[in-house]
Amino acid sequence: MAAGADTGDGVRAILAAAGTSGTWDWNICTGELRIDERFAELYGLDPEDAQHPLPTRLFFKAIHPEDQARIKIAATGMTSGAERFSKEFRVVTPNGETLWMHGRGQAHFDEQDAPVRFTGLLVDVTERKRTEERLRIAQSAGGVGTFEYSDGYATAMVSEEFCRLLGLHPATMLPVRTINSVLKNADEPDLIPEAHRGGPPETLDGSFCVIRSDDGEERWIARRGEIIRDKDNGGYRLIGVIYDVTATKAQEAALRDLNETLETRVAQAVAERQTVEDALRQAQKMEAVGNLTGGIAHDFNNLLTIIIGNIDTVIRRFDPGADPRAKRALENALKGADRAAALVQRLLAFSRRQPLDPKSIDVERLLVGMSDLLTRSISESIAIQIMPAANLWTVEADPNQLENVILNLAVNARDAMPDGGALTVGAKNVTLDAEAVPDAPAGEYVAISVEDNGIGMSPETVEKVFDPFFTTKEVGKGTGLGLSMVYGFVKQSGGHIQIRSTPGSGTIITLFLQRYLGKSAARVADVAPVHAQAGGTESILVVEDDDDVRAYTVGILRELGYRVTEAHDGSTALKLLERADPPIALLLTDVVMPTMSGSELADTAKLLQPDLAVLYTSGYTRDAITRDGRLEIGVDLLTKPFNYNTLALKVRDLLHER
Repeated sequence: MAAGADTGDGVRAILAAAGTSGTWDWNICTGELRIDERFAELYGLDPEDAQHPLPTRLFFKAIHPEDQARIKIAATGMTSGAERFSKEFRVVTPNGETLWMHGRGQAHFDEQDAPVRFTGLLVDVTERKRTEERLRIAQSAGGVGTFEYSDGYATAMVSEEFCRLLGLHPATMLPVRTINSVLKNADEPDLIPEAHRGGPPETLDGSFCVIRSDDGEERWIARRGEIIRDKDNGGYRLIGVIYDVTATKAQEAALRDLNETLETRVAQAVAERQTVEDALRQAQKMEAVGNLTGGIAHDFNNLLTIIIGNIDTVIRRFDPGADPRAKRALENALKGADRAAALVQRLLAFSRRQPLDPKSIDVERLLVGMSDLLTRSISESIAIQIMPAANLWTVEADPNQLENVILNLAVNARDAMPDGGALTVGAKNVTLDAEAVPDAPAGEYVAISVEDNGIGMSPETVEKVFDPFFTTKEVGKGTGLGLSMVYGFVKQSGGHIQIRSTPGSGTIITLFLQRYLGKSAARVADVAPVHAQAGGTESILVVEDDDDVRAYTVGILRELGYRVTEAHDGSTALKLLERADPPIALLLTDVVMPTMSGSELADTAKLLQPDLAVLYTSGYTRDAITRDGRLEIGVDLLTKPFNYNTLALKVRDLLHER
């Protein structure tokens, strides 16, 4: 376009007449820029600047740094011969606000077709941009993609979310063939139907299975929209949305499957519910017994400590020349008290509230070491075989309790063979999966089995055999806690127990203890424990809130030669510890005490005397010194009730280690 005789002011007047948009007139030959007041306002310039020519660099002054290079390239094109300019870009106002502008302009040429001027309009499109951004965010958040297609064209206008849903590269315009190529089955109707393939559909409602282009994932896409027909020329437009309905399709398929297999699923659900109810009943039984046991264990074991301790004291000092019937009576009383203590211990074991002291165990050596004990405990009419497999894995458990469990099972097997038979105690390495034993973690185990060929049990009896106080023996012949105790110990040790029995053919009970993969300590079953000589002269502080138990304990320790200081509670004990001379060597404290527990007392005492040895005594720890039923590392516990020998050896062993 050749330049006419209009002056710069005249051109600006013509452009300003187009509306409220800002205008510019760029003289390419002189490098001067003329603007109107609206342009100055949009660019954040002083309105006075619109009254006289400005340097062309001001055209780029307020443009956002990220857009400047792009706009400079386009403007350079205009000064080099391009005819049209249409760009959207951002400007930053003096107060920091970012606005979107749409610049539209054209070049003016002289007779030799050389560009001489570059004029144009500057329109504020910020609100439109913000509306588009809100729409884009709404589509993305809602997972809705939009499209528009006019027949006769090979492309469709699409949104960014449309592309994302189909796994296509983001674009505003896509070939219809590319869109339809993501359909899983080529014989299905097209996602965007074209006129040459049969014309518009009756409706845009429908669902399509697609294979995403980017990751190959199979998804279900729903299409909804309107068909707009042009009555004049018979053409049409398709305007609609797509969104992902894969989850809905999966639910529909699951519902169909559920309806088709309803009877089977109902039966499975009933069986699963029965399993859950059985587990719940077992948990309720354990909780009830645990609460009952915990409530009485502390006080009852204190009483048994007094009874057993004092009877033991009398027996140790019994005059050999006295009436032997009196000594037998004392010994019978002691046996009865020991049985009562064992009963409480079995209750604690069943309810998984006994404090365990787990160690790494060589199972083969433990079983072989129990051979003599089992032989003495079983009738001569029963043949005993100890058959551990070679190269057994190490397990972690409380060795004393594990021996008690195996002995208990052996005695039960003996009672099931009144006319004699065979008893086999074996062990082997096994690997369990979740399907084989649903209520035990999958992994590697050592399976310890106790098998007899006795009278066996019916399926109904097997279901109840681990219930507390259930027994098939005559009244007075059993407490019904033997197998319950075994069950509780195994579960507390993180294992599993399995029983198989056939009436008339015998019973096999198998304990599954998890393989220990940690750093092995000295294997406790390798060698028998060696005790130091009982007695000593060290200073011991005894803390016990039960006066009779404290008196009994202090009496034994003084009889053993120790210097003993006593306290009835934690605060008194701390005062005695502070002024003790010579220093206290051992703190012997009850665990469960009012105001301050034994563990709290020990923690405070350790701050006063870090090298202080601590020995806890308790009939029920109430988790004060245990974690998940196991004694915390470094904790030494003497379980009540205890007698002269157990107290003497435990104290001496602990002091000997210092």
